[in-house]
Amino acid sequence: MKLGIILWLMISFSVFGQNGLKIASHELQEKIPFRLINNLIFVEAQINGVPMTLLLDTGVSETILFSIDDKEINLKEVEKLTFTGLGDGVETQGLVSKKNEIKIGNFQDANHTVYIILDIDFNFSSQVGIPVNGIIGHDFFVNHPIKIDYPRKKITVFTDRNKLKKKLKKYNAIPMAIINNKPYIYTEVMIKNSNISSKLLIDTGNSDALWLFPSNMKDFQLNEPYIDDYLGRGFNGDIYGKKNRIKQLQIGPFLLKKITTSMPEDLAIKNLKFVPDRVGSIGEEILKRFDVVFDYQNEVLWIKKNQFFDDVFQFNLSGLEFKHIGMHWQKSDSETKETIANNTQSENIVFKNFQYQFQLKPLYAIASCRPNSPAYLAGVQKEDQLVSINGKPATEMTLQEINSIMKKEEGKQITLKITRKGVPMNFSFILKDPIPYVEE
Repeated sequence: MKLGIILWLMISFSVFGQNGLKIASHELQEKIPFRLINNLIFVEAQINGVPMTLLLDTGVSETILFSIDDKEINLKEVEKLTFTGLGDGVETQGLVSKKNEIKIGNFQDANHTVYIILDIDFNFSSQVGIPVNGIIGHDFFVNHPIKIDYPRKKITVFTDRNKLKKKLKKYNAIPMAIINNKPYIYTEVMIKNSNISSKLLIDTGNSDALWLFPSNMKDFQLNEPYIDDYLGRGFNGDIYGKKNRIKQLQIGPFLLKKITTSMPEDLAIKNLKFVPDRVGSIGEEILKRFDVVFDYQNEVLWIKKNQFFDDVFQFNLSGLEFKHIGMHWQKSDSETKETIANNTQSENIVFKNFQYQFQLKPLYAIASCRPNSPAYLAGVQKEDQLVSINGKPATEMTLQEINSIMKKEEGKQITLKITRKGVPMNFSFILKDPIPYVEE
């Protein structure tokens, strides 16, 4: 499932040096809970004392803010600058602010540089279903080994390498190169029947499994079947390309098969300055299948397969992308019973009282509908407002639950109730995989 949160960043000014986050106590480790939503990691932080929700993204070097909402934050030593990056646009205006304080529990930095995107349209909160204020990248990982436990939704920051060493006995070490503050590894990608040694960015900010850049790969041959699809949003606009499945990917001793793969069109990557030999990115749909330890200082990625390892690589079979469009007040009825003795008869009379409560409930709409997909052929359209799925009110569901339904097994029937310009409508369709892997 793609989420529209595939982010690269290049800055037209030199990056300011900073120290990165460190554990501010004498503890041997710090445990940080996180939320895993649509394969993406979100942590709670404070920047200059103001609470923020940040995406943890190894694919960016900087800490970036883009949606502060109604929060008031005092930013220090502010200058203007220009962003360029992935997407079909050219550039985005922003600010840089130095000497800020950031805290994530006892993990903190008192001299932190923050970049601010001023474009109010750059905000992926609606695609996640929670308010997201920004991204933190390299500075989260640079000073200490970081373990990510996806099943338990816990991050562990280690200061005692002897303690860490004991925990790594069952892990496999993968050599990792930190280039321009980002982690890269070599893997073996098999497309059709040929193995290609591939240098890939490890990108926790990408919700997909695998991205490949065909123009960077010699003698690339596209597997069929494939679809043309919306792949996400970068700093400079929407990203389109092709999606299919490749035969397999090998990381160290681990072999992953029939992997959903996204390939952005050349226009979307024209502004990127690739490190030499890079051909793509490994995203969270793959990473979440392992317990992962990032050791930037020693340039090693430690991995051990977890309970998600054998899960099938899922894909949104409906063709629909959903977005959170706000909240509304919904009335709920609660019934109370009161028993009163009747003086003229030896029986009790029960009176029912109804109390009305109003609760804020989420609203969802169709963000996009892929041409020729099951939902498209049934008649669903972009901007239709979602009322229910298979009889369950959409207001009782999270965005992640909605997306999960659309990744169920092929052949499952989906019934949608929507409103289109205030008119209620019903649609029904069968989930179908448009990109099954075909052996040659």
